[in-house]
This record gives sequence, C-alpha cells and structure tokens, in this order.
Amino acid sequence: MADTVTLRLIIDDPVPGVRYSLQKDDMPFELRTAGDGPIAFEIPITLQPDGRMTGPFVRREGPVRRFVYIRIGTSAGDHAAAWSRRAKIDIHDIPKALLVPDALLEVHLPGRGKDGSPACATVRPAIGWRPV
Repeated sequence: MADTVTLRLIIDDPVPGVRYSLQKDDMPFELRTAGDGPIAFEIPITLQPDGRMTGPFVRREGPVRRFVYIRIGTSAGDHAAAWSRRAKIDIHDIPKALLVPDALLEVHLPGRGKDGSPACATVRPAIGWRPV
C-alpha cells in the first residue's frame, strides 16, 4: 500500500507582481501572484512501496530523478508577463529518513536569480528539506 507525504515549497523573495503556479498534469494549478513576502505551495506526493515518488505533480527524468515544476509568468497563465519560465525542484534527493507516512516536509527556495529576475531552471534550496 502507498503512503502520502506533503511537500511545502516556500519561495523566499519572489518577484512582486509575477504570477506563480504549480504544474499539475502539464497545466498551471493554484495560481498565486507574488507580493512583498514569500509564497508557498503544498503538494501531496505518493510514496510507492518500492520507494518511487508518484502523483500528478511529480515529473521524472530517467530511472531515478524525480522533480516538481513551479510555473512562472506566461507559463503560469499570465500572458502579459515579461517572463515565461519554470523552476525545477528536485525531490529524489530528499533524505529517505524524512520520507515517512503523513509527513509534512518543508523547503525554502530562492525566489530570484542573480540578475533579479524570477529563479528558473533547476533551483537549489536555500534551506534544505526539514520536517514540520
């Protein structure tokens, strides 16, 4: 039987006025427009008995890599936005000891790239995964 874990993705210092969303089944989901503070998304992940992470938010590359996308700007449905981006958040490297049934795990992500625009591509945590 599969277990569920909830992942809380906190984007610290997002670009104000920019729309963000999760990507669920290749579509924007839970649209949020950034203000002056952090924004957060919660994602349920299914842990299969063989250790795989699955669910409508989980994407994969190869046999091991699993990740979720955060859509930004036009990718999040804001067709007037200056950016069309996605941030890839790796989840396959969450420590196995944290992946227990019904856990709530939190990670802090940088909201901006070095140039001040929304962080995109593979985004590494500013503060790593921790149980809440």
